[in-house]
Amino acid sequence: VQLLESGGGSEQGGGSLRLFCAASKFTYCMGWFRQTPGKEREGVATIPRSGRASYLDSVKGRFTVSRDNAKNVLTMQMNSLKLEDTAMYYCAAGSWYGGSCSFDSWGQGTQVTVSS
Repeated sequence: VQLLESGGGSEQGGGSLRLFCAASKFTYCMGWFRQTPGKEREGVATIPRSGRASYLDSVKGRFTVSRDNAKNVLTMQMNSLKLEDTAMYYCAAGSWYGGSCSFDSWGQGTQVTVSS
C-alpha cells in the first residue's frame, strides 16, 4: 500500500488544518499518527472500514477523521489547534487483528506546526 499525505502547514493556535492521505488502496484499518523529535509515534485517530473512529484523548472533540472508500482518500479535519499538536503527521494502513487495528504501512509524513 502506498500512502501520500498532504495538507500540512503552519497555523496559529486556535486555527484549523485539514490533512489528506491518498492511498493506492484502502485497507480495513486506516489511521493518522504523529511524532515529534525524541518521542515515540502516537496514534491520533483510527477508523476501521465498518466501525466508529477512535481518537487520542487530547484531540477528542477537535479532530475528525473520515474515509472515502470509493476514492481511497483519508481525511482528518483538525480544529482548535494547540501548540502541542505540532508534529509530523503520518497516514497509516493496516488490518484488524486481535480486536484492534494493527498498522504496517506508512506514508512519508506531512508537517503540522502550530504557533502562538
